[in-house]
Amino acid sequence: MTAETPTGPLGGHLDDDDYPAYTMGRAAEMLGTTQGFLRAIGDARLITPLRSAGGHRRYSRYQLRIAARARELVDQGTPIEAACRIVILEDQLEEAQRLNAEYRAAAAPVTDPPPAD
Repeated sequence: MTAETPTGPLGGHLDDDDYPAYTMGRAAEMLGTTQGFLRAIGDARLITPLRSAGGHRRYSRYQLRIAARARELVDQGTPIEAACRIVILEDQLEEAQRLNAEYRAAAAPVTDPPPAD
């Protein structure tokens, strides 16, 4: 087996956070929630699961992390719509901070090392 020809049930997607590997039932079980909760956060456009060839929802690990954060907020009493909006804003802030750090690193002046005595 080589990196160019992955085999197995996930076809080389074992480390891919965006690969839709989990069914709705398994995702709900992993999160300790209901399938209805997953549908509700989908309706609120927090996550959009991919669909299998048969039309079944499939979730990625990244989507499960997002759903878990929404569930934390809902468990603390936040309405689901507000929880979804908070998670979206948190995700946007994280991405903006990452980009800002990249831009700052690219704009940082390159300094020469001090001359050796």
